Amino acid sequence: MKTSNNKILITGGASGIGLGLTERFVKENNTVIICGRRESLLKEIFAKYPSVITRVCDLSIAGEREKLFAWISEEHNDLNVLVNNAGIQNTMSIYDDDFFARTKEEIVINIEAPIHLASLFLNLKSLDTIINVTSGLSFVPLVKVPVYSATKAFFHSFTLSLRQSVKSKNIEVIELIPPALNTDLGGKGIHDYAPPVSDFIIAIFEQLKQGKTELSFGFSEAMTKAGPEDLQKAFTRMNPES
Repeated sequence: MKTSNNKILITGGASGIGLGLTERFVKENNTVIICGRRESLLKEIFAKYPSVITRVCDLSIAGEREKLFAWISEEHNDLNVLVNNAGIQNTMSIYDDDFFARTKEEIVINIEAPIHLASLFLNLKSLDTIINVTSGLSFVPLVKVPVYSATKAFFHSFTLSLRQSVKSKNIEVIELIPPALNTDLGGKGIHDYAPPVSDFIIAIFEQLKQGKTELSFGFSEAMTKAGPEDLQKAFTRMNPES
């Protein structure tokens, strides 16, 4: 993927990793469109980066995803990069009374939405790149976020299949595999211990410029290279018995 002169849609582009990508892609001379549920946050980003195009969209609703694609098709039909970044993470136990309700929420945002968007945006003749944001937890789960870990494992698997499926169409599929980073994913303060998003963004853009299609950093890089024994050790270390 070339890192400049693209028109890019980033879902969840107003916070966390999405914001980091937005800022760097703007810096690299790209036209960036971001969407999200919180209009106030989108307005804050636009005030800081007036070149960024914003769109309010609730990706948990299929009709909203279809409206987003229709708008892109009509107003930005030269868009060539889709970044499936939006995601949610719930700390929970299967014994929680609201476990299944929160499970469905994660499945819709983390699985249904990006798969639906990928299938829609492949109808754009200009599309040449899809970037799917998975997680180091795709490879070894964290028990306290059981459904999040499972959705990212699913999305990792889907991304591998998608890459092969669209290869003949000359569409590049890139997997962005972050470790835990200092964002508000899952709630404020939960990931204060983790590396800053800025370090991750620097690392993955270096990998993009090298032509890599699996971009990782720190813990996630180690997990992508780990064998079964190392993955089991990581699982045990991350999930000590209570």
